[in-house]
Amino acid sequence: MKTRAALLVLLLPVVAWLPAAQAGAAAPDSRAAPAPTMTTSAVSMDQAVKMVERRFHARVVKAETERDNGRTVYVLRLLNDAGKVWTVRVDARDGVVQ
Repeated sequence: MKTRAALLVLLLPVVAWLPAAQAGAAAPDSRAAPAPTMTTSAVSMDQAVKMVERRFHARVVKAETERDNGRTVYVLRLLNDAGKVWTVRVDARDGVVQ
């Protein structure tokens, strides 16, 4: 009889934990951080490339995205027919060429 009582004492925490663990797995944690949201840019990378190529009559040969003071900026390297290479920056929020 002592062995059954000892066994019950040992298993009681495990049995008490199982339903709580199963319920916790099924229910979402209300303290969890909200999923990050994607901010959409007013100007996409493709739009920026097309705009800059038309404006400067040159071809974009390299395009990168950077963060500048919390803003998304497209850094575009251009090449014209004369062989000149230069870089412009386009603000993704409003399309302003810097």
